[in-house]
Amino acid sequence: MFDAALFYLRPHVIITDPMNIYVCVKHVPDSAATIRIVEPNQIDENITFLLNPYDENAVEAAVQLKADSDDTDVIAVTVGKPAAIDTLKSALAMGADRGIHVVTGYWPDSIVTARALQAAIIKDGLPDLILTGKAAIDSDGYQTQFRLAAALDIPVATHVGSIARNDNSVTVTCGLEAGGEQVIRMRMPCVIGTAKTLNTPRYPTLPDIIKARKKEIREVSIDHLAIEPPDSRMEIIALKSAVQKRRKQMIAGSIEESVTELIRRLKGEARIPLS
Repeated sequence: MFDAALFYLRPHVIITDPMNIYVCVKHVPDSAATIRIVEPNQIDENITFLLNPYDENAVEAAVQLKADSDDTDVIAVTVGKPAAIDTLKSALAMGADRGIHVVTGYWPDSIVTARALQAAIIKDGLPDLILTGKAAIDSDGYQTQFRLAAALDIPVATHVGSIARNDNSVTVTCGLEAGGEQVIRMRMPCVIGTAKTLNTPRYPTLPDIIKARKKEIREVSIDHLAIEPPDSRMEIIALKSAVQKRRKQMIAGSIEESVTELIRRLKGEARIPLS
């Protein structure tokens, strides 16, 4: 089954080895860290940052595809501040062959990020496949992969739970709401946004980490890329801590009465659809 919103007919493209797989990764705050707002629209960055969890699945998928091909190059690409190089090192330790760091002095929005990724990838070589996570856990915008695909004029599918390569195309399974799935075939090159259900990312061993130190990371300033300034942009005006309002309630009675009352409250007050 094909979805017109996600499937685009492209001219026939001959994909031959060597194959270039670019993996777009993001440097994000650890979700387990204590986030402290220090300015109206900034957080205290003296916390642990890591490779975006959804991007780990993208890196793992690229490394697995590399294992199935005789001559494949996996290139991790990130856009961010100087500290984002640590995220590239994590991707290299997982099995990426080399990295590209588009260095910025700020955290760009999805519009600028997509344009920077496009420019960096095109400058490096011709992509056969571009993998990203379906979203970043900090902004949760779900936009970058679509903007990148639009900039490159290639197909895109997201929330992908399986990937099968067939010569010059890939067949992917995309998760839908209410547990549904959609199977899409796209000609390569294309962009794929990976879901957590796609695979289990490997845990780098000490030898992997040591080996990664010798792998190439090319740094380029975003100002040195030929990026057309966007007509519009997104800006974070203010950040606010999430506040959960909770109140304790006691339910008296027998076990049967308590369970019945709990179900009633979950359905009526919490509006949880229990069967």
